[in-house]
Amino acid sequence: MSGFLILVIAIVVVAFAVVAMYNGLVRKKNEAQEAWSGIEVQMKRRHDLIPNLVNTVKGYATHEKELLENVTKARSEAVSAKGVVNQADKENMLSSTLRSLFAVAENYPDLKADANFRQLQTELTDTEDKLMSARRFYNSAVKSLNVALESFPSNVIGNMFGFVKREFFELDEGERAAAEKPPKVEF
Repeated sequence: MSGFLILVIAIVVVAFAVVAMYNGLVRKKNEAQEAWSGIEVQMKRRHDLIPNLVNTVKGYATHEKELLENVTKARSEAVSAKGVVNQADKENMLSSTLRSLFAVAENYPDLKADANFRQLQTELTDTEDKLMSARRFYNSAVKSLNVALESFPSNVIGNMFGFVKREFFELDEGERAAAEKPPKVEF
């Protein structure tokens, strides 16, 4: 009888362990999904601000047509991108065109002094900061999920129940270099 009792206790312990690992993986998967949602919210806000910014710049920089078209095209591609890797690539391209737009704006003192332009620039900068924070949160959640899916014994449970690793939302080389380079301060 004691052998049977030990077997039942062992089965119950293993069942509880499997349930705990499964629930942990579900929690990590949902955290990654929630984090991705945070990125999507900030990208939507960014995408909504860009047409106003382009229209404001158009009024001052009429001969910068190609740059404005590039910004509009990059925004359109970013809005329609699917999947984490493709979305990251298109968002990185959009960031690059926005940097070009702000660099060109430096050549137009009236534009830099325009209250609407300054407000849009401030809002975009704020959105970029929030997007960077959302990326960090997402990548942290993805790391946690992926480590659990690669670690024994939760990898066995993950494979049994069809959990899959997620892709990181990574910066492109230009953004990475800009992030690593200290800002230039002039007085």
